[in-house]
Amino acid sequence: MSAMTEGKNVYVLKASCRGAIGTISRLSTFLAQRNCYIMEMAQFDESDTGNFYVRCVFSTTPGITPPLEDLKAEFGLGVGELDGMAWDMHDTLTPPRVLVMVSKFDHCLDDLLYRQRTGEIKMTIPAIVSNHTDLKRLADWYEIPFHHLPITPETKQEQERALLALIEETRTELVVLARYMQILSPKLCEELAGRAINIHHSFLPGFKGAKPYHQAFERGVKLIGATAHYVSTDLDEGPIIEQVVERVDHTYSPAQLAAVGRDAENMALSRAVRYHLEHRVFTNGNKTVVFR
Repeated sequence: MSAMTEGKNVYVLKASCRGAIGTISRLSTFLAQRNCYIMEMAQFDESDTGNFYVRCVFSTTPGITPPLEDLKAEFGLGVGELDGMAWDMHDTLTPPRVLVMVSKFDHCLDDLLYRQRTGEIKMTIPAIVSNHTDLKRLADWYEIPFHHLPITPETKQEQERALLALIEETRTELVVLARYMQILSPKLCEELAGRAINIHHSFLPGFKGAKPYHQAFERGVKLIGATAHYVSTDLDEGPIIEQVVERVDHTYSPAQLAAVGRDAENMALSRAVRYHLEHRVFTNGNKTVVFR
C-alpha cells in the first residue's frame, strides 16, 4: 500500500455496457460526489459491436465516503441502471480465494505458490485438488489442505460433485487448472464458466497426444508458447486471456523445448490469474478484453 492510500479503502469498479455519450461523465461524477478519488481508469470502445468496457480504481476515506455496500446500492440504482451496465465493485484489500487443481506436473503449481507467498499475486489458496498424490508434499510444505480426488470413468461424476462441494465450502472465487490432466465434463464447465482458468501449450491443436515436444522437435518448430484461457465446454478453446511465445531453433533438444515450454506456461498462467484477480478481464463472446 502506498502513502497515497494509507488509511484508505481501495476499490475496483468493473463495468460494461453499450457505448453512449456521457457514461464516463456520469461514472466519475457519481464517485466525486461521494468523495471518492479516482486513482486509475481504463476504457475501451469496441467499434464492431458498440460495446463499452471500463475499469476504474478509486480510493475512499472511512467515515467520509459511504461504505462499499452503500456505494454498490447507490451506483446500481443510478449509473448502473441508467446505462444498462453489467458491473461490480471489488475490495482490493481482501485477497480472492483461489482453488488450484493439479495432476503430476509441479511447475505451474510451484510457480503460483511462490508468487502468492512473495505477494506478487494477492490471493488466498484454501485448497489444492489433485487426481494423484504426487504433489501432496508440496502442498504440505506450504501448509495448504490437499484433497485427493482420483478420477476413473466410474467415479468421474461423483468426484466432480465432491469438487463443487469443496468449492462452495471453501468459498472459492477462482479455480485454476495448473496442468490438471483431466477433461472436465460439460456440466462442470458450465458451473465454472468465467471463474476457471486453464493452461496449455500452444501446439494445440497442432500436436495432440503424448510427447508434444518430441513431435515439435521432429517438425523443427521455431516458436514455443503457452495459452491461458477460461474453461469452456470446447476443450482448450475457451476465451484467451494471455499467451506467451519464445523463439527456439534447430539446436534445441526435445528436453530443452519442454523446458522452454514450462517457463512459457508459468508466465502465461500467472499473468492470466493476476489479470483475473485484479478484475482486468472482460469476456466478450469467445474473446476477452484485458486491461493490462
